[in-house]
Amino acid sequence: MKLRAGTHELPFTKPPKVVLLVTIPFILLTLISICHPFKYWQPNTYLKSITLSSVNNPDPPSSSSSSVSRVIVSGNNADTRTVVDAASAGECDIFSGEWVPNRRAPYYTNQTCWAIHEHQNCMKYGRPDTDFMRWRWKPFGCELPLFNPAQFLELVRGKSLAFVGDSVARNQMQSLICLLSRVEYPIDASYTPDEHFKRWKYVTYNFTLAIFTSPHLVKAKEADADGPTHTGLFNLYLDEFDEQWTTQIDEFDYLIVSAGHWFFRPLVFYEKQRQVGCHFCRLENVPDLTKFYGFRKAFRTAFSAINSRKNYKGITYFRTFAPSHFEGGLWNEGGNCVRTRPFLSNETTLGGDDMELYLIQIEEFQKAEREGRKRGLKYRLLDTTQAMLLRPDGHPSRYGHWPEEKVVLYNDCVHWCLPGPIDAWSDFLLEMLKTEGRRSREEKLSSSDKRLRAI
Repeated sequence: MKLRAGTHELPFTKPPKVVLLVTIPFILLTLISICHPFKYWQPNTYLKSITLSSVNNPDPPSSSSSSVSRVIVSGNNADTRTVVDAASAGECDIFSGEWVPNRRAPYYTNQTCWAIHEHQNCMKYGRPDTDFMRWRWKPFGCELPLFNPAQFLELVRGKSLAFVGDSVARNQMQSLICLLSRVEYPIDASYTPDEHFKRWKYVTYNFTLAIFTSPHLVKAKEADADGPTHTGLFNLYLDEFDEQWTTQIDEFDYLIVSAGHWFFRPLVFYEKQRQVGCHFCRLENVPDLTKFYGFRKAFRTAFSAINSRKNYKGITYFRTFAPSHFEGGLWNEGGNCVRTRPFLSNETTLGGDDMELYLIQIEEFQKAEREGRKRGLKYRLLDTTQAMLLRPDGHPSRYGHWPEEKVVLYNDCVHWCLPGPIDAWSDFLLEMLKTEGRRSREEKLSSSDKRLRAI
């Protein structure tokens, strides 16, 4: 697939039935939790990723000696390529691969880790199958080492890492805490009782872990708790920073930024303090600019906030979104995720709105990386979309609460069981940290070469 430049905003002139179809998932989001956003995943477009190593090197290398490189192929034309994350030829794309059995897993349980959120505590609430915990990600052309908690903590000794995003970002943080629990548990070092802004301290390693909840990444305000579709209505100030996180990042060595799922909700867009349009707001004389408009502008502003911080010197990891997997109906019409095995890479594809949103994320990431490079900032792409597309078996489904509980919760095919597939995100992160030193040196050499040629 060839990345496209420019905007990709599509008009939404749908009949009421389609409007309800698109917005229905966000009713579930509201009912589960104010911080449990998600989006509907219905792949229908061809997406195929290959690795440079599979083309140039028939022998699979160890990923411990490789950087991240991605080549996306459009259709069957192997000559149409775009390198998403720069790396030299012959290196492995750790984000392109298959899930293979791993009988050594899981590495923690709901009995050994207290950080698991109740709605992702699948074993506690009676999920009968366990194979969803026993897979590992196998890139094409190399090996991705399994997460080593002691090695991770040594690499981040004396440093700090913050997650910025929605409840899936929290899901990722809790997965990391559980994986690290085999070595050490952190202490609560939060500066506020607000659960949306937690900090944890690993005392032995002087390592700080934090979460900044910001579902839209920009300044936002809930204008109506009910809204036109009973899912709430949010005002998004697309050109204004969300200072609850942007003013806090200077002290962090690593940021992991992610968002996406809340942009399906009814939204009203503001720029320069003026209302410019909306997404499914159903307000008279307010043009529907579509979610794509707000999505692109929000990421652009968030990245601009990072690049504008004079004292921020950290590495920004941008994590692409992870899919939901409803099948057999909508979330409130019996839709569920009952599969017990991953898809093979040729069994499903990314498509529709999700492809459009993914492209927007990649394009805005590339622009931010170029701008950040001018002042020495580093951006890294943590591309989890393809791997998680293949894991319909990893969601809590109905195992996020007791069946006899009188709660208005439906099948959760959005978040991820712990232990579960989301643990692989730490495999990715550790591998990227391990190769960071070599990659930074290569970038400096490349920059020096360019300056010499300009003389």
